[in-house]
Amino acid sequence: MKLTVVGGGSTYTPELIDGFARLRDTLPIEELVLVDPATDRLDLVGGLARRIFTRQQHPGRITTTTDLDAGVDGADAVLLQLRVGGQAAREQDETWPLECGCVGQETTGAGGLAKALRTVPVVLDIADRVRRANPHAWIIDFTNPVGIVTRALLQAGHKAVGLCNVAIGFQRKFAGLLGVAPTDVHLDHVGLNHLTWETGVRLGGPEGEDVLPKLLSGHGEQIATDLRLPRTLLNRLNAVPSYYLRYYYAHDEVVRELGTKPSRAAEVAAMERRLLQMYGDPALAEKPALLAKRGGAYYSEAAVDLAAALLGGSGSPYQVVNTLNRGTLPFLPDDAVIEVQSAVGRRGATPLPVAQPDPLFAGLIANVTAYEHLALEAALHGGRDRVFRALLAHPLIGQYDHADALTDRLIAHNREHLSWA
Repeated sequence: MKLTVVGGGSTYTPELIDGFARLRDTLPIEELVLVDPATDRLDLVGGLARRIFTRQQHPGRITTTTDLDAGVDGADAVLLQLRVGGQAAREQDETWPLECGCVGQETTGAGGLAKALRTVPVVLDIADRVRRANPHAWIIDFTNPVGIVTRALLQAGHKAVGLCNVAIGFQRKFAGLLGVAPTDVHLDHVGLNHLTWETGVRLGGPEGEDVLPKLLSGHGEQIATDLRLPRTLLNRLNAVPSYYLRYYYAHDEVVRELGTKPSRAAEVAAMERRLLQMYGDPALAEKPALLAKRGGAYYSEAAVDLAAALLGGSGSPYQVVNTLNRGTLPFLPDDAVIEVQSAVGRRGATPLPVAQPDPLFAGLIANVTAYEHLALEAALHGGRDRVFRALLAHPLIGQYDHADALTDRLIAHNREHLSWA
């Protein structure tokens, strides 16, 4: 089995490598290819990746290349983890929206739209090249904004599934609080990427006992503290929201906070410099502890599980992924991409039946789905008016003067990545 990681020079790749090594019985890889245009990073990450495989006695071969076409040739699955524009672009995404009093964040709001506009054309070009090299290969998208990028891939007819680590993070957290194995926890997870709620926590599978009330009564304070939301809000919602919902439920508070401290992008950039220095140490043969602060917890386990299921291995039959709605949420179009529990196998991902969300959740889901439709139109066809319409539609913006000002800032900061600008 051959897997290719596009964006393999990421400082986060050793986490993925560690997962491939530990879970080799789930996903037996013969060749793993890391593709990245940045040769300096690729050499450092590739060297550590080989040492991790050697230390954990993984028989697979790791190769590195800057040649995308060579890297994806013959691959059974291609995992995308791109950051077009690097941390410098992320720094901009997190700062210029604050000038208009709006949240600055890399995956939602105006910053998230900027990232989508930079990313979608690049991902579609990569996917076309994958399809030419091997039309049967699966594309696993971990590139943010996952919902918009996955919708672009599926709309273009690619064999693609989107992946996020929010659900697996909740699964592991709840399992620890309940004192059970993570595989015993099945989430009633509903929404869009980075806009989800856990409306049930079941033991043993989709039909198991719902222990969410027990979790909220016994551990609600801890869960709320981790989310930085009031315990009373969780009680009123009767659900556990993703931590991304704090941008919606406490928007003004978050904006004030972001204006008083360095951006997350600046923190990550400093962390990446330290990590790359560590990766250059020939004695290092495991992922360093610092990597845990980089973000993306349990990403490797989720990626291995998904790839194994898609390729006919021993991956879990039910997984939370990003895939086509196909009537699952009847208030959304069929071609919307939702994030829900799905049956996953060689033919892809099919959403499991979902209890219809509370109108409090459904309204926001519908609103952001409309934004994502307009965002994809802007990413595919360009134009100032399309950017403005997407920004005006976003519930974190929604005022014409903010949308106008943010449109000008977005284009100015991203002109080099926008062929139409």
